[in-house]
Amino acid sequence: MRRAASSALPQRTPAGAEAAQEFYSDEELVKSGQAALSQFTEEQRYLFDLNGFLVVRNVLSAEDVAAANTAIDAHVDEAQERTGVLRNTRLRSPLAGDGASGRLDLGGMLAWPRPHSNVFRSLLAHPRLVPTLTALCGPGYRMDHLPLGLLQNRGSEGFALHGGPLNSEGEFNPTLQYRCVGGTLFNSLLAMSVQLSDHNAGDGGFCVVRGSHKANFPMPRSFIDGGGEIGSAHLHQVVARAGDVIFFSEATVHGALPWTAEHQRRVVLYRFAPATVSYSRAYSPAWSEETTEGLTPAQRAVLEPPYAGRLDRPVLAKGGDEQPCYGAPRPDVKKSFDLKVFGSRYF
Repeated sequence: MRRAASSALPQRTPAGAEAAQEFYSDEELVKSGQAALSQFTEEQRYLFDLNGFLVVRNVLSAEDVAAANTAIDAHVDEAQERTGVLRNTRLRSPLAGDGASGRLDLGGMLAWPRPHSNVFRSLLAHPRLVPTLTALCGPGYRMDHLPLGLLQNRGSEGFALHGGPLNSEGEFNPTLQYRCVGGTLFNSLLAMSVQLSDHNAGDGGFCVVRGSHKANFPMPRSFIDGGGEIGSAHLHQVVARAGDVIFFSEATVHGALPWTAEHQRRVVLYRFAPATVSYSRAYSPAWSEETTEGLTPAQRAVLEPPYAGRLDRPVLAKGGDEQPCYGAPRPDVKKSFDLKVFGSRYF
């Protein structure tokens, strides 16, 4: 299989620079996506379709986890506590914790000076994660939200239950959907939670209503705060170790239990979407030069805005230091014409 000759993405090259870009044929592009999909197992496919979430174990080494936590320690003073109207739970509800401690939110890790940004950048196109991201979002998957660090101390509130394929009125919600058609999985918005601390049974943290990504009825309001039968029988706290990664559809009803462990809970939450889908608008202008400078071609490909694969979109087969492949290019004559009509080579 040929590799692209240029590391620059088509949208960021000057007019006429495509002549130096070696493109894949449509058939080769499909094969590239299939190469990633072949590493997503039958067992993983079944469990995600069944439950609406999936745990990939031991993605980060102990050294990577330590480096990520060292970076957070260096920037922890920038974290903002959720208080007042920004709290994630209703006071004195089962998910509210001690009622005093709010969750700490921390952002900006992709733009942190090196080496602090290294681990967080590597997760965009990590070889252990590309197969799952491709299977659940499709070839050409893209990061939809900027990464968010979640820090919780003992007693901190959790998060009221949210998400689901229907809105509160029971109407179809196109922005949060899960589908399986012909064996292909589709998520309009996929969360990837990277565990930087252990989450033992009973510690609290991420919880999910298994199978709710396929629900036909909205969650009753009486369940949203974790009360009643939903809390006693149907809220599943996912047990995970530092270095594990949890994927879940935003169509799956989820939240967080109050944190009860002595150690601080630490996760970094990414959200991804299919190539043509966008929920957030953070990719422009928030994906600043500080965020993108020094990214590998594979990592940079994941930060592309939403557009179809036929319009010169980079696609990953394995991640890491891979040079992304590109689909058969939109003909130069069409791009030249569109430049005259729209002022842009891509309509």
